[in-house]
Amino acid sequence: MKQTTVLLLLLVLVGAARAADSLNVRLVGDYDTPGQACGVAVNGDYVYVAGQDSGLRVISVADPAHPVEVGYLITPGAAYGVAVNEQNAYVADDTAGLRIISVADPAQPHELGYCDTLGAPRSVSVRGGYAFATSGGLLWVISVSDSAHPSAVGFSDPMPMENSVAVSGDYAYVTSSLAFLLVIRIADPASPTWVARMVLSDPAYGVAVGGGHAYVATSAGLLVVSIADPAGPGWVGFVNTPGKARGVAVSGNYAYVADDTAGLRVISVADPAHPTEVGYYRIEGSSTTGVTVIEDIAYVACGSEGLQICQFYGYGIEEGPGAHVRPMGCVPAMARGVLMLPDVPGRTARVASLLDAGGRTVLDLRPGPNDVSDVAPGVYFVQTEPTAASRQPLAVAKVVICR
Repeated sequence: MKQTTVLLLLLVLVGAARAADSLNVRLVGDYDTPGQACGVAVNGDYVYVAGQDSGLRVISVADPAHPVEVGYLITPGAAYGVAVNEQNAYVADDTAGLRIISVADPAQPHELGYCDTLGAPRSVSVRGGYAFATSGGLLWVISVSDSAHPSAVGFSDPMPMENSVAVSGDYAYVTSSLAFLLVIRIADPASPTWVARMVLSDPAYGVAVGGGHAYVATSAGLLVVSIADPAGPGWVGFVNTPGKARGVAVSGNYAYVADDTAGLRVISVADPAHPTEVGYYRIEGSSTTGVTVIEDIAYVACGSEGLQICQFYGYGIEEGPGAHVRPMGCVPAMARGVLMLPDVPGRTARVASLLDAGGRTVLDLRPGPNDVSDVAPGVYFVQTEPTAASRQPLAVAKVVICR
């Protein structure tokens, strides 16, 4: 059952010491990439990070708890954005234009071709045989069917301070720092044409599209826009975020927002008119700018903190057998001062988390004795960390902490 009652929350939310700043989201793994992690894309068991001056980094996430870099390629410019399509990565490389990199062998990425006549692209999206890049106040359409010789085949009318681009069907959606969402028809790649310019209340950065809506990351939060009629986009809903929303990805009924100073925020968009924050994981000391999501796993580009892999596990904590949760044995039902966890052979680092009834991480736990004397009395849950290639929590146990 869900442990979300007011009584339990009152018991555990007062005075909990050393609490990690999270709600319904846990850190699965992380990798400290060189330089600044700016953009991120996923294909299969590999994550591709645009690392600014450190180029393209290829990271294996076959075991998401232990990501490892398997290859990299230093690009001539500054890698800000990345998209992946089949066996190629497309890097928006600032003053060096668009670079096409083969990742057929992830351990040996190598450049196939480039198009450097675009100015300074920082965002790229790929569909079919075309790449779409924002640069120099334009949306560029680049033919990439011949990877060795990509060429610009069309560009839009000038746009004000363009940022990110997302493509869906015959339309590209482009955000602007001057508080616009631009809709561009790309049915004819040689002649991309504006069909709408929606005035926003705040500067806009990232954008994702799905289910008849555009999700726009703005300096004030997440804006949901109806694009049922691309020529007439309309405001649907909005939710504030603590800092500036810089990137956004959508999976199912949730939008995952990269907040520049507040880490990953998870927004329920099941009711698009009333988007609601339902989880977060604050990543300290970072400038979070990019995010992509596969099912409930978010891959987050966090500036100097590199790649962070987070999992949103929904509301509250589930006890007993469930779709992804089983009971955990050998954990005491009650603890006073010290919480003893069983030893796990070969594991001396964190193996579990102590969560409150709302799913917030209160304390990282390790095998053996754990000091819980500073934790407020109440009902908590011990949740194991994943092992090997597991992407789901392994077990949950309830424990009552007493004085």
